[in-house]
Amino acid sequence: MSYGNYGMPASGIILSPDAGPVPPVPLQQPQNLFRFGEQTIWSSLNFNGATALASTTNRLFSVPIGSTGQGFGNALSIAETNLKEGGRVPSGVAYDVFGISTEISMGNQISDTTADLYQGLPIDTAAEIADLTNILHNGVLSWDFTQTVVDICPVILAGTGGGAFGAIAQNAAGANSGNMNNGNGSIWMYRKHPVALPGNTTFSVVLRFGSRAAPVGTNAVNVRLTLLGYYKNVIEIG
Repeated sequence: MSYGNYGMPASGIILSPDAGPVPPVPLQQPQNLFRFGEQTIWSSLNFNGATALASTTNRLFSVPIGSTGQGFGNALSIAETNLKEGGRVPSGVAYDVFGISTEISMGNQISDTTADLYQGLPIDTAAEIADLTNILHNGVLSWDFTQTVVDICPVILAGTGGGAFGAIAQNAAGANSGNMNNGNGSIWMYRKHPVALPGNTTFSVVLRFGSRAAPVGTNAVNVRLTLLGYYKNVIEIG
């Protein structure tokens, strides 16, 4: 190979027969780049003690962090949601959902004067286990795209489900001790065909209950729904 001025190849370029085709070189600098990543989006509902669940529809992903709603009397914190804007995928980001996880935990009792004071308390009594299985077996999740509702699955199939796991024992005084939860891990939905949420899409997920769902017991119940997915956005560079 011969070189002309400034180190550039001269017109009489010589290539090895095994070198393959010369790769194309763009005449212009790219105007944008695509950025990909894996991220979760989550949202929570709070059902205070004695709340009736039968035949109700409850909306998630409609309240952003720092605002009140979805059953919470206090502003939602990072543990309850990471949405910056209620009901919207961030501007300029396309999001593909490949899994859904539903976590159920206990909160404060009716006797507590401050609404939604605590979350994530142990599920260690028969009444609290009944609250857990009540939501697992009577709740159904659905997408709500403003004018279109698409059923997803019963709660028991939306990740972290499959029943109540743990151990309960009685001490010498007859009091219960231990902890129950609804499992961790498995992703049951959208393993082959992700749900696409284009940037600025208005969406929510609704948790609906059948007519045979029992009311919430003495303790509040918290339901946190997490969307597992990939995002793609465009970075303008020119």
